[in-house]
Amino acid sequence: MITPPYRIVTPRLVIRCYNPDDAKALETAIHASLDHLKPWMPWAHAEPEDFEAKVQRLRAFRGKFDLDQDYIHGIFAADESRLVGGTGLHPRIGPDALEIGYWIHADEAEKGYATESTAALTRVAFEVAGVRRVEIRCDPANAASVAIPRKLGFAHEATLRRRSATETGALRDSMIWSLFREDFPGTPASAAELQAFDAAGRRVL
Repeated sequence: MITPPYRIVTPRLVIRCYNPDDAKALETAIHASLDHLKPWMPWAHAEPEDFEAKVQRLRAFRGKFDLDQDYIHGIFAADESRLVGGTGLHPRIGPDALEIGYWIHADEAEKGYATESTAALTRVAFEVAGVRRVEIRCDPANAASVAIPRKLGFAHEATLRRRSATETGALRDSMIWSLFREDFPGTPASAAELQAFDAAGRRVL
């Protein structure tokens, strides 16, 4: 698998690898969105996190990106003046495959940013990283998240019952949506408008 792009530019967004100096923007976005995120994102229950810990976390994100261990991106407004969410391509679902995760700032919800960024990541996963399969997993109760893979041409493979734990230890269901390389052409995701760049700033798509 080829390393996914470090920077992706879509009509309204810049989706890029985090830098440590993004810590304040990330802290601000998360703190403003905790009530919005906690029902669905287990990591949100560890917030608020100390600022220095946030800096170190972003250093770790960048390090994992450089070492091809995990690919975590921030979703920024086109002028990069604000962070509107987070996303990533995660190689945790086995070889030749990547899983997309996403969250959006509470004030930026219902503007189509999650769909726009997920379409972009789907396209670069197939056309740059060269994987065979892309997956999205979400809680079936999270209607906004469920709508995204459906819009982009993913197939609902299964709903795993009581498979993921909440912060209280309760078990919740998890939907698995997948898209295979041979089914990707002609999907809405394949039409995503974007430019993508590697770590050296060279255009790769």
